[in-house]
Amino acid sequence: MPSSRQSTVVLCFALCSVVFASLARAQDLGPEELVQNITDQVMTAVRADKELAAGDREKALRLAEEKILPHVDFEEATRLALSRAWSQASAEQKHKLVAEFRATLLRTYTNAMSTYSGSQAKYLPPRGKAQAAEATVRYQFSREGSRPLQVAYELRRTGAGWKIYDISVEGISLVLTYRTEFDGIIKQDGIEGLIRRLAQRNAPTKHAL
Repeated sequence: MPSSRQSTVVLCFALCSVVFASLARAQDLGPEELVQNITDQVMTAVRADKELAAGDREKALRLAEEKILPHVDFEEATRLALSRAWSQASAEQKHKLVAEFRATLLRTYTNAMSTYSGSQAKYLPPRGKAQAAEATVRYQFSREGSRPLQVAYELRRTGAGWKIYDISVEGISLVLTYRTEFDGIIKQDGIEGLIRRLAQRNAPTKHAL
């Protein structure tokens, strides 16, 4: 009969194997497959959980952390949101900015989670020619009684597979929307001021986690 220590080692090895296998599968997926996989998993989870569909914030945070955030390139998203200010930030400031923007996007994704409730997702054909390093995956989300929403996911190829770095809803880029806001804050309070402002906003989200 195996000892408690041996059982723990076996369990840890099994869990690590599952995690590595999952990461390997994600790295092998193309951009369309990756977005479809994320969309299917999120919609299935929302439909199966009444509290989640009703807007349970803690469950939505956990779902976003588990299903969406592992596939987002936060450094690229933060770099684009800061534009020229990114090159002016120190290494420590960049680290803090990425961490705070991650929490900001987590809050944004969580607030939009209820959109999946009662919705139908339809894949839309790509526009233009595909590029080797970047891709745009388009979906239309429709719900009875509401007009359809077109959502575009911008992805780039990384060493860890395809990653999302921006999402546009009806042609409005999430990252560029934040860029306009961040630019105003940086002009007034500098990069440290932006970090402080984001940290204050993100405090409730971080506490919930």
